Amino acid sequence: MSEEIKNTSSDYSADSIQVLEGLEAVRKRPAMYIGDISEKGLHHLVYEVVDNSIDEALAGYCTLVDVVINEDNSIVVTDNGRGIPVDIHEKEGKSALEVVLTVLHAGGKFDKGTYKVSGGLHGVGVSCVNALSTYLKAEVRRNGHVYMQEFSCGKPLHDVQVVGDADSTGTTITFKPDGSIFTVTEYKYDILATRLRELAFLNAGITLRLTDKRVKKDDGSYKSEIFHSDEGLKEFVRYIDRSKEKLIPDVIHIVTEKQGIPVEVAMTYNTSYNESVFSYVNDINTIEGGTHVAGFRRGLTRTLKKYAEDSKLLEKAKVEIQGDDFREGLTAVISIKVAEPQFEGQTKTKLGNSEVTGAVDQAVGEALGYYLEEHPKEAKTIVEKVVLAASARQAARKAREQVLRKSPLTGGGLPGKLADCQSKDASLCELFLVEGDSAGGTAKQGRDSKFQAILPLRGKILNVEKAMDHKVFESEEIQNIYRAMGVTIGTEDDPKALNTDKLRYHKVIIMTDADVDGSHIATLILTFFFRRMRALIENGYVYLATPPLYLCKKGKVEEYCWTDQQRQAFILKYGGGDEKQIQTQRYKGLGEMSDHQLWETTMNPENRTLKQITIDNAAEADQIFSMLMGEDVGPRREFIEENATYANIDA
Repeated sequence: MSEEIKNTSSDYSADSIQVLEGLEAVRKRPAMYIGDISEKGLHHLVYEVVDNSIDEALAGYCTLVDVVINEDNSIVVTDNGRGIPVDIHEKEGKSALEVVLTVLHAGGKFDKGTYKVSGGLHGVGVSCVNALSTYLKAEVRRNGHVYMQEFSCGKPLHDVQVVGDADSTGTTITFKPDGSIFTVTEYKYDILATRLRELAFLNAGITLRLTDKRVKKDDGSYKSEIFHSDEGLKEFVRYIDRSKEKLIPDVIHIVTEKQGIPVEVAMTYNTSYNESVFSYVNDINTIEGGTHVAGFRRGLTRTLKKYAEDSKLLEKAKVEIQGDDFREGLTAVISIKVAEPQFEGQTKTKLGNSEVTGAVDQAVGEALGYYLEEHPKEAKTIVEKVVLAASARQAARKAREQVLRKSPLTGGGLPGKLADCQSKDASLCELFLVEGDSAGGTAKQGRDSKFQAILPLRGKILNVEKAMDHKVFESEEIQNIYRAMGVTIGTEDDPKALNTDKLRYHKVIIMTDADVDGSHIATLILTFFFRRMRALIENGYVYLATPPLYLCKKGKVEEYCWTDQQRQAFILKYGGGDEKQIQTQRYKGLGEMSDHQLWETTMNPENRTLKQITIDNAAEADQIFSMLMGEDVGPRREFIEENATYANIDA
C-alpha cells in the first residue's frame, strides 16, 4: 500500500505557499474585504472614508463632512476634524498617514484611549480604499501646514510633502476606484444620498453634504444636498413614517446610557398592520437584528403589558395578548454604540453582545413607563390597537391554517393553476409569476419544463400595505403563491415568521407586461414579498423579468429592443435615422409574443436579462413602499413628479 503513494513534495512545498504582502491581499481577494466588486462594493469605498470622518465627529472633533462625485467618477471626501497625524510612527518607521493608508487594520480606533466607540470598526479601513484605487491623494491640514501624499494601487508614489499653509484642520481624501477590479465604476447619487441621510439621523448635529459634479443645474450650480438632523432618531422615525397615518401624535425618544452603553431609541405607532423596526450598532445597519433588538422587544412588551394590566384596560378584551400584538403598527429605530461589537449571523450583521440586551431593555422600560403614565390618552389608544391586533391575529391564524391545510406539505396539493417543473432541486428551479391567464398560457408553452414552473395570477393581487393579516391569508392569489412555493407561515413564538426550509424554488421571477398596469402588478407583488416574505429578497431569490419593448425589422435583419435608445440606434444603423424605413412592432403585453419569442427574449437563461431585487437600505425601502402603496396621495404624487422623467407611460 505504501509503495503506491506517490511522493508529491516536489509539487507542493513551502515555495508553493504564497504570502500576500499587505495590500496585495486586498487586490487579490477584494470581495473578502469589501463584500463584493459590483455596485455595493464600489459605494462601500465611500462609506469607509466617511466612517473615519464620523469617528472624528463622535470623538467631538468634526462637524462637517463633504462628499463630492467628480465628472470622472472619482470621489473627494473632506472633513474638518483634527487631520490624520503625519509624524513618524515609531514602530513602522514612516509617517502615521502612510501607515493608516497602507497597513491593514491600522488606525486610532484600535486604541481605546483615542476613540471610545467607532463606526468603522466593522469595516476594513481606508487602506482598503487605497488598495482598490488606481489613484489616491491624501491632504491633511494640521499644525498650520497642508501635508500631501499620493498613492497608486496602494503603493506610495512619494513621501509626505508639505505643500502649503493652513489656518484650519481636517483631512481630504481623493480617490479613483480601479476599473480593472470593479465590474461597475459609476457612482449612483441616490445610493450615497440615502447613506449620508441615514448617518445624519444617526449622529445628530453633524452636517453631511453631497455634491454631484456630473449634473449641472440651470443656474450653473451642481446637484447638491445637505443632510443635518438636530433631533436624530426622532426625525428618522418621522421620515420613515411620513406616508403613514399616525396613531399617536408623539415620537417617544430615548437618549440615555445604561451599564456604560449609550442607547438611543425613537418609536411611534401608526394605523398600519406592519411592524417596522430598524437597528444600528456604531452606525452599522444590523439587518438581522441581535441582542439590542431582543432587549428592545422585551422592554416594550413587559412595560406595555404591565401598564395595560395595572390600568385594567385588558379586562374587557376577550383575547389573549401576545408579544407580537404589541408591535403591530410600530415604527422604531434603535441605535447603540458598543466599544467592542461582536457580530454574527449569515451576513455578519447580527449583534451578539449579551450585555446589550439588559441595557436596552432597562432603557426602553423606564422611558416608556414614564411616557405611558404621563400620556394616558395615547396609552389607551396604543392598548386598544394591541387588543385589535390580538383579535386580528386569531382571525389570521384561522386563515393561515386554511393555507396550511391546502399546503403541498400536508397533502393538500399544489394550486391547480401551477404548471410545475420536473426538477425537485430547489437551487435549480425557477417560478415565474405571470400576469394573466393569456400570458401564462404562452409562458407554459415557451418554458423549459425541466426547471421552469409557471403560476399565472389573475388581475391585481391584494395590496398588503393596507390589508389586515386575515385578509392577506384569505386572498386566493396570495394563498396560491404560498402553496406553490412550499413555504409556511408562523410559529408559536412568532406568528409572522416565514419558514423557508421547504422552499421549492430559488429563483422567483415576476414577469408582467411592460406597461403601467404591468408595473403596478409588479409593485403589488414586490410589496407582498417585502412585507410578508422579506427573507426571500434578503437571500437574493426574487427577480424581475425584462421583456423587450420592440421588435425592429429591416429586410431580413431583426432585433429586439429593450429601450427607446436601442430602438433609435437600430433606426440609425439600418434606416439612416429614418423611422419610416424600419418596421417596428411595439409589445404592449406578454400575450402579444409567440411562445418562441417569449422564450428567446425573456425566459431563456442564455439570452435573458433578470433584475435581482435587493434591499440595500431597509428603512428607505420601508418608507418608499408606504408612500407608493399607502393611503396618502400627496407624497406619492410628489414622488411620481420627481421621477416622471424615468417613467415609461403609454399614451
